[in-house]
Amino acid sequence: MISNDRQYRAFEFDVVDEENKIVEGRAVVFEQPTVLFEMDGIKYYEVIDRNAFNNANMKDVVFVENHEGTPGARTRNNTLELSIRDDGLYSRADLSKSSKGPSIYSDIKNGIYDKMSFSFTVRKDSYDKATRTRKILEIDRLFDVSVVTFPAYEQTSISARSFFEAEAEKERIEMRLRDEKRRRLALKLKIEGGLE
Repeated sequence: MISNDRQYRAFEFDVVDEENKIVEGRAVVFEQPTVLFEMDGIKYYEVIDRNAFNNANMKDVVFVENHEGTPGARTRNNTLELSIRDDGLYSRADLSKSSKGPSIYSDIKNGIYDKMSFSFTVRKDSYDKATRTRKILEIDRLFDVSVVTFPAYEQTSISARSFFEAEAEKERIEMRLRDEKRRRLALKLKIEGGLE
């Protein structure tokens, strides 16, 4: 189930073992700026820190369809493996061990699903106004990796979009205040100049 308190990002995956119904993908690329949102021609970026998953809760992550339903694999029974490497977070799902897994695998093989997404919550982040870049410093919890009809990353998730919309609104307010301040200063200088 898509939840407003979680964030969603898309990633690519591959079928690596047809006989055993295994799929793999790199769910997260570390230290790579990605355009997550664009408003009024201004791009807003996100970077996931290479240490973001160091203390993340990944004890029971499930592999599902569209972020809901019966798991096709899960970390708790070792049918879903997550590994943190230097360049990102990788997933490997064995879809042969559950009743739902073979059905998901068949849909992947037949092109019904060709994208994946993962859902998570953020514990700590930072924002650089100059570069318009949000850096995810710590992931609190990873909930699922999911084959999806429409990747949330391509659409931009609700929570990420609201984060960047709020930053864009702050920028607009700051610009209006600066413009108003300049206008008042110019008016003041004009008035003072006229008094001499």
